[in-house]
Amino acid sequence: MHRWALLGVICFACMSCVGGEATTESGSDSSDSSDSSGPGSSTGMLGTCEMRPQGAGEGTFYGADGSGNCSFPPSPDNLMVAAMNEADYLGSQACGACVAVDGPLGSVTVRIVDRCPGCAPGDIDLSESAFAMIADPVDGRVPITWQYTDCGLATPLRYHFKEGSNEYWTAISLRNHNQPIAALAYSPDGGQTFVDMTRENYNYFVEPAGLGPGPYTLRVTDIYGHQQVDTDLVFTPDTEVEGAGQLPGCSD
Repeated sequence: MHRWALLGVICFACMSCVGGEATTESGSDSSDSSDSSGPGSSTGMLGTCEMRPQGAGEGTFYGADGSGNCSFPPSPDNLMVAAMNEADYLGSQACGACVAVDGPLGSVTVRIVDRCPGCAPGDIDLSESAFAMIADPVDGRVPITWQYTDCGLATPLRYHFKEGSNEYWTAISLRNHNQPIAALAYSPDGGQTFVDMTRENYNYFVEPAGLGPGPYTLRVTDIYGHQQVDTDLVFTPDTEVEGAGQLPGCSD
């Protein structure tokens, strides 16, 4: 089939984020935050809720189990998942995004858990069960259009401290978030200022010098500028720590 052209032009921008005793705000100014730098760092938001990322290309399928380059654990009870093409993966910024996909026979909403290095811009590689919702699996490759959408989560977002993390080298992944994450920042002074952590391609935010023994104050910013600040987060390696709230949906 002929490949569809990528729809629209998407602008990017990014900010930083946090959870504990949570506060949220929309479109907050980040002038008190120092910029992160280095490979995979993310320093721009995608825009506003009125400018949701969207695209068009081809849909394929693979044997997904919910894990992948985004470093999420397998989700055998929910295989409505997919891998985003390299260009729209944006160095892992697409991880955790919920994407509404339209195909020849229907629509499905999937969560991005992996990247597809061999996919062209606009393409999405879906799980077998998700692909079957939009096309006949016999076709194998079909034209699709897609757009980011809210995940509709009511439970709090979670912070996962990577195995091997300690007070001298700290890596944190965000999980269970309502919108894709643009940035994560920590406060060295109890919330007066924030320092952006460097985002890696495998969807962890890293501070090479570590965050110290904790507890931590962290600030999360989604791609639309919504922020959440969590305080008194206790460090435990290879463990998820629940924040006190959830990032709002675009319809909230």
